[in-house]
Amino acid sequence: MNPHFVVNIGRQLGSGGREIGEKLAARLGIGFYDKELITLASEASGLSREFFERADERASQSLVSGLLGMRFPFISESTLGATNCLSGDALFKVQSDVIRHLAAEGSCLFVGRCADYILRDHPRIVNIFISASTAERQARLCRTLGLTPEEALEKMEKADKKRSDYYNYYSNRIWGQASTYHLCIDSSLLGVESTVDFLEQFVRMTLKL
Repeated sequence: MNPHFVVNIGRQLGSGGREIGEKLAARLGIGFYDKELITLASEASGLSREFFERADERASQSLVSGLLGMRFPFISESTLGATNCLSGDALFKVQSDVIRHLAAEGSCLFVGRCADYILRDHPRIVNIFISASTAERQARLCRTLGLTPEEALEKMEKADKKRSDYYNYYSNRIWGQASTYHLCIDSSLLGVESTVDFLEQFVRMTLKL
């Protein structure tokens, strides 16, 4: 039996999902991957980080590459040519390979990026979605990013749409829908630390750690 396990976290912007995920990974003693996946995908493929930043959690754009459907462990930018570019679909495949490799090498916690769907056949997996009240999300973004409540609300709406479009496009599941996950939790009810406490217990009980 595979001794490794995976925790995947989907999250609304402003819900504290990244902070909760990072703390939970530390509690469980496993690798934590969020934006770090952009760097790893860039290093693994030899492609510019900018490619992955532009495509990060965005549904595919209609870009022609001629490379769609392939894996890219040894491709460099010089191979592609100065005027060529990869589609969002192709970059998703590169990042998917990185996620699968990391999960095969050890226990991990992934934030977003369809990792729950990519690793759907993993034998030991827990999928969680973290939401929060609109007021709590606004307050967090105003506090951490220096936004006005109006700017925070606009940013939240755009981020939710982008993430749902991305997830629904690549997974054929529904982002944020309860049936998609093993557990959905509102972090505004317990706060960050108590949410981490609850999730640690849930993961340990679910996976019998």
